[in-house]
Amino acid sequence: MTFSKRPYPLKNPAPLRTACQGVLLACALLAAAGNAMAQKPHQGALDAATQQKDEALKLLERLVNIDSGSADTDGLAKVREIAVEELRKLGARIETFPAEPHPGTNVVATLTGQGTKKILILAHIDTVFKEGTATAKPFYIKDGRAYGPGVMDNKGGVVAGLQALKVLQKIGFKDYGQITFLIDTNEEVGSVGTSALIERVAKQHDVALNLEPGRPADGLVVERKGSATALVEVKGVAAHAGVAPEAGRNAAMEVAHQVLQLSKTADAAKKTTVNFTMLTANGPTNVIPATASAKGDVRAATPDELDRVEKDLVRISQNKLIPETEVRVRLVRGLPPMPRSPASDKLVAMAEGIYAEIGKKLTIESSGGAADASLVAGVGIPVLDGFGIVGGGIHTPEEYAEVESVVPRVYLLSRMLMDLSAK
Repeated sequence: MTFSKRPYPLKNPAPLRTACQGVLLACALLAAAGNAMAQKPHQGALDAATQQKDEALKLLERLVNIDSGSADTDGLAKVREIAVEELRKLGARIETFPAEPHPGTNVVATLTGQGTKKILILAHIDTVFKEGTATAKPFYIKDGRAYGPGVMDNKGGVVAGLQALKVLQKIGFKDYGQITFLIDTNEEVGSVGTSALIERVAKQHDVALNLEPGRPADGLVVERKGSATALVEVKGVAAHAGVAPEAGRNAAMEVAHQVLQLSKTADAAKKTTVNFTMLTANGPTNVIPATASAKGDVRAATPDELDRVEKDLVRISQNKLIPETEVRVRLVRGLPPMPRSPASDKLVAMAEGIYAEIGKKLTIESSGGAADASLVAGVGIPVLDGFGIVGGGIHTPEEYAEVESVVPRVYLLSRMLMDLSAK
């Protein structure tokens, strides 16, 4: 490139340079002001969430100190009634639905506003802990963490939902058309008695937020694998293991063979896992077993991949080790996959912008675990997961919730409800 010489060089460039610097400084200040405005919190919502912190922790303590395993009818009823009492104070219309064939009763609470958008929030009150755990290890706080059975999964989610609705009431926000809070009593065992209810209610809404725990790195969940169970049943022929083993057809050996070869239907590149976790072949050691079975945990990121696994299980199982045995393989579907989508990415962008208002940053994660959000995604409703209180040690005796995450998470959820109402 050729540059021509300036015919009349400037005698004193300082004023021009000063002017340019002034323009650049003004632009920088405007940009900073714009960023500050974009990240300015909704003060009313933040104040309300902050003022409710102690109340939220007391409510969490009440819930955690009640055992509510998926089969604990009495405990589930006690926790449900506490939640219903709080929802009635907010003016919610309460409907209940049996979770048959599982114990417990599901709750659908509805708040009606003055807008048009219909928003669904979901949480579950059952835990994986056996009866007596809450008595043996009740709620306590140590070094900024709250401990107790179900403190994060998912009683922390129930509390986050209730407190967010209280924030909206405190600031007089009613621009939503309808907010529905669905409380599930058997999510930890696959929502078998609740799936149809969740799918039916989800179809009546524009968008959904699931209140599963916030991930340890302060994360939301944008993608979940679907779940299924691989069932292998083998029928052989019994015989004396020492006198006439050749007269038998060993079902135990055949099921072992099947487990090894069927495990290869997993596909790491597609995030598909197939893990056989239960094998059964009962009987005395001196008898060739006539029957045997196996169960495997199957996870896949897309419905098509579950279809592929199902076909491959049947095809590969035809290759038998023990002649004249009968092999039957089935794939029993659980919760469907929750794939990432443009709609969920929009929800992510909204959440990130809201969290930035209070100077915080979200991590966006995928999970191999299934949840009720998967049922919502399965009927085509946009959904984002992980809006509960942040914690860790899920499903272990050391499960905990971060106390200082209560206010930011209640703020995030309440602001999401506000912004979704305006979309």
